[in-house]
Amino acid sequence: MVSTLRSMTSATANPGSQSALRRLNEQRIVEALMAGPATQAELARNTGLSNATVSNIVKVLLDSDVVSTEPTTSSGRRALSVRLNSNSAVAVGIDFGRRHLRVVLANLAYEVLAEQTLTLEAGHRADVSISAAVDVLETLVADSGIRREDVIGVGAGIPGPIDHRTGSVAQGAILPGWVGLQILVHLEDRLGLPVFVDNDANLGALSEVTWGPYSGVENLVFVKIGSGIGAGLILNGLPYYGNVGVTGEIGHATIVEHGHVCRCGNRGCLETVASTSTMADLLSRGEPERLTADEIVRRALARNPAALRVIDDAGLAVGRALGNVANLINPEVIVVGGPLAELGEILLDPIRRGLLRHAVPLIGESTTLAMSALGSRSEVLGAAALVFQNADIAHHT
Repeated sequence: MVSTLRSMTSATANPGSQSALRRLNEQRIVEALMAGPATQAELARNTGLSNATVSNIVKVLLDSDVVSTEPTTSSGRRALSVRLNSNSAVAVGIDFGRRHLRVVLANLAYEVLAEQTLTLEAGHRADVSISAAVDVLETLVADSGIRREDVIGVGAGIPGPIDHRTGSVAQGAILPGWVGLQILVHLEDRLGLPVFVDNDANLGALSEVTWGPYSGVENLVFVKIGSGIGAGLILNGLPYYGNVGVTGEIGHATIVEHGHVCRCGNRGCLETVASTSTMADLLSRGEPERLTADEIVRRALARNPAALRVIDDAGLAVGRALGNVANLINPEVIVVGGPLAELGEILLDPIRRGLLRHAVPLIGESTTLAMSALGSRSEVLGAAALVFQNADIAHHT
């Protein structure tokens, strides 16, 4: 796990403060304990913290019921073994999609305790969707037997950029009715819990280095291909947010100079040639109903020639855009997620060809390209991880 990951979306984030340093040290202790029980001396060695700091943090975590201790021996000497009480701090992850709502409860051991997914109407209103999320959360907490006081915070993601200066949804979101909404304030008012918000692609990147198989990777790109196309960036072990929080908008990279007008106002953007909406437009001609992303996947897996051609064209375009990204930041890993993840190599192969064609050879050949192992849960699991990276775990009671 990347132990120093921090979000810039918390309303109280101040990386240089004593409280932020204390939370970071507490997180280092908690993450070290995820590997199993350890003595305080072992924790000091594993985290690089002093024995006194570890002792003080363990006392705080013990008082908050985050850990338990018991006497043991180490190298023939009496010692104190520290064990994580993983369910003593529970995070909520909420993923507001274009047509879905997904909610999970997760513990400190990065285990899903409960989850539920709902289908929403296209263009759903924020107040209706937030009310649905509140209802689902309350039901999951009640049905799973989790104490409300053990819920330390809520992470939420939406398919669109968030202006970190204001915490509001910026222009360009897939949910146009949400633009200008201060989602952080709305959710905190309704839930009465600390809330942390981020773009869904950023949360996908975070999930890959916490829940996924890339915990040791410090430079990673997560690209989500859906109704929109966006990328989340992990650079030098930290999420990269740029100046105002709007990064990774590769869906609006120009691919066809005189192409179709994009919803952003430019022409020939990647989204106009490679989004699932564009694929559906192309494949729905002559069909009685508009195809869904699931139907596109089904046809491609059945080797339908038209579906395979559309996916191949889209993959090459995505690979071209990723080649430019790779040339700029030289990531170790590029992970592809979104509703087409089930396609595997059918989608990865053209993306790889596009990447190798447009990246510097050394960069293209040394960059690992993979499909997300987390599937459709990437964003919601990243939202839960966002809570653990930001919430004050030891002082939630």
